[in-house]
Amino acid sequence: MLDVTSHPINARWPAQHPDRLQLYSFPTPNGVKIAIMLEETGLPYEPHRVGLSDADVRSPEFLSLNPNNKIPAIIDPDGPDGAPLALFESGAILLYLAEKTGQFGGATAAARHQVTQWLMFQMGGVGPMFGQLGYFSKFAGKDIEDPRPRERYVTEARRLLNVIETRLEGRDWIAGDYSIADMALAPWLNALDFYGVKEAVGWGDHPRAVAYVDRFMARPAVQRGMKIPAEGS
Repeated sequence: MLDVTSHPINARWPAQHPDRLQLYSFPTPNGVKIAIMLEETGLPYEPHRVGLSDADVRSPEFLSLNPNNKIPAIIDPDGPDGAPLALFESGAILLYLAEKTGQFGGATAAARHQVTQWLMFQMGGVGPMFGQLGYFSKFAGKDIEDPRPRERYVTEARRLLNVIETRLEGRDWIAGDYSIADMALAPWLNALDFYGVKEAVGWGDHPRAVAYVDRFMARPAVQRGMKIPAEGS
């Protein structure tokens, strides 16, 4: 049976509280999703800061938990039927935590499907497209002379923002009530500032999306989760 203290990842990121859910992450848009959810629910957990360099995410210890070498990942010592559970992929973790706690996943069957729909919208659309836009605008891709890659992702980011802007008409949150879909989506919208692309994607032309991110960032649990895992954790 899986045990936190005997898992290979414990050799590099040792658990001080093995009875708590273990979070292996970094404060990127994908990483903070899980910290925010854990802060919102009040579920006890222990965060471990896994850097984005190959030294961390491609280490044998981390690959033993996530063979896809991406943060975040978790080990829950109190998983389904009381058995430990290891998970990677931020969307899968959010769905699991919503089911485990009975919070933020939708109060009815229909609401749960709506939440899942908008979570998948973030996972399959906003995350990959905004991430590529960041690569071609702020990171190594910005030095590529051919303008077409950046133009492609600017255009797609604008299209996705228009979808969000339309959806938020008459709504405070993307799937109705505040949910894991918002915890997944809003950090990626917030990252447009970090990438330095707000003007390029016409951020100011999307007042509902602007107000949505402001609303999200004002939540105390969000403010805490955005800084987790902290340096040295």
